[in-house]
Amino acid sequence: MNSKRDSEHFRGCLLGGAIGDALGWPVEFLKRDEIIRRFGKEGIVELLLGKNGKSEITDDTQMTLFTAEGILRAKTRFVLKGICHLPSVVYNAYRRWLITQGYTNIKDYDFINSGWLIKVKELHEKRAPGMSCLSALLNGKIGTTKEPINNSKGCGGVMRIAPVGLFYAKEYAFDIAVDIAALTHGHPTGYLSAGALAYLIALIIEGEELENAANKTMNKLKEYDNYEECFNSLSKAIELTYSDVEDIDAISQLGEGWVAEEALGISVYCALRYKNDFKKAIITSVNHDGDSDSTGAITGNILGAYLGVSSIPKEWIEKVELKDVIVKIADDLLIANKEDIDENWWECYPGY
Repeated sequence: MNSKRDSEHFRGCLLGGAIGDALGWPVEFLKRDEIIRRFGKEGIVELLLGKNGKSEITDDTQMTLFTAEGILRAKTRFVLKGICHLPSVVYNAYRRWLITQGYTNIKDYDFINSGWLIKVKELHEKRAPGMSCLSALLNGKIGTTKEPINNSKGCGGVMRIAPVGLFYAKEYAFDIAVDIAALTHGHPTGYLSAGALAYLIALIIEGEELENAANKTMNKLKEYDNYEECFNSLSKAIELTYSDVEDIDAISQLGEGWVAEEALGISVYCALRYKNDFKKAIITSVNHDGDSDSTGAITGNILGAYLGVSSIPKEWIEKVELKDVIVKIADDLLIANKEDIDENWWECYPGY
């Protein structure tokens, strides 16, 4: 197997996710019939530009960036202290995201409000943030699988988790993603779907073919209690990939993507169905009833990791909001994954 642990595929994963997010955002709350009426029989096929002249990302990409920041700051803490509780560091990163959404009256505000990412003014836009994430982070408690903070299996846990699969080896990615998703989503399907996506991406980065990675992810799920909903959704997605069912009907059978296993199933279906055509996969992943930006983001994460950034239309890369920030985060994940960090790094990613 040929490893994809390089900037081509790290950048592809995060930029691909942001582009899928941005393409799906204008149609997130529309039924397919309404999408067709507004954009024509093919639905939305090009990135729309917002007031800032860029195609807008949503909370999906915002939280993905803060997930990555948490991972990077945890690396600093481990290098400096020799010990680190990763979920706590990522939790603090999510509280920085909470600040960007206007919630400044939170505990330890001065301590949390640090680092370079929170200073990116474009990240302070409110783009329909998920209620499970907001309420969990405002709760003041850290959710875990043993002490869940709620019973949510919304897709907010899985849509932000791709950096875990990029950074960590397959032996660790699943469990780390589960712990991170459980910070805000307490239903087993909510956090196991995140584990499955991280594991899938980790396998891709280590050189697995997409079909093999999907099947190995299903087998991995069976190691966990309450795996059935996620497993069944992935199984159905793979079955539909090789059927003669039309895309819109296949996606309808998988759901609308508001909950975690549906978002993962739809995204895996689109990625497998069009595994050599990034643009077609992304367009398919957003033109349906339901949570179009999340299914677009997850599909983009998967195929971006698999095909690399060179597979993404250049005009889409240039149009997407925060392109340079996304590239920097992707590159920093790669650097921190491969190399020891120095004192200049600590200034960008303090260890808390």
